[in-house]
Amino acid sequence: MDFKLKTEFIELDNLLKVLNFVASGAEAKQYIQSNSIKVNGQGEARIRRKLRAGDFIEFGQQQISIVA
Repeated sequence: MDFKLKTEFIELDNLLKVLNFVASGAEAKQYIQSNSIKVNGQGEARIRRKLRAGDFIEFGQQQISIVA
């Protein structure tokens, strides 16, 4: 799936909320801190990780490409 940026970046927790993968910021934080998410193939534990065009996120079976 592609996610089209409307600004320069989106923070990881906000991406999960916008895509309705989580119901709240607290739920996003739990997933991120449990190393359930990969950014560009690496485990990511930073809640506010800034995602920019070209980044690739893996969340469970979901794969998201950030596009400009």
